[in-house]
Amino acid sequence: MKDELKLDNQLCFAVYAFSREITKIYRPYLEPLGLTYTQYLVMIVLWEEDGISLKKLGGKLKLDSGTLTPLLKKLEKEGNIIRTRDKKDERNLIIYLSDKGRDLMTEAEKIPNNIACSLPIDQEEIIQLRDQISMVMSQLDSQIKEK
Repeated sequence: MKDELKLDNQLCFAVYAFSREITKIYRPYLEPLGLTYTQYLVMIVLWEEDGISLKKLGGKLKLDSGTLTPLLKKLEKEGNIIRTRDKKDERNLIIYLSDKGRDLMTEAEKIPNNIACSLPIDQEEIIQLRDQISMVMSQLDSQIKEK
């Protein structure tokens, strides 16, 4: 077997395994909030920009509406968000935080620091890793848009 085909030499596997481990690290911090990792990401976007369209939310999270809809229904059922149709264009769904969803932000504020303390690298290395991943994602997005 060629080295190029070994599992340990695959970038895709390293990224996949790392993503799964990060999600596991988040779990005990998110459970008391009643959120899954993906729901937490949705809430982060809403804490940044309340009253966002489904399309814009999907773009920020790199998720399609088929993936987002069940997440949003669950968040609404739990009382964290309110989904409503845009009065200007009924085809657009707008997502707002509920009072409960806004209150969750206070409880969630300590999560990033807890995660940083759980990782075997320091804050500077975390920032460098995040920035490098973001740069690669940005370049990949540009390549996709060019095609």
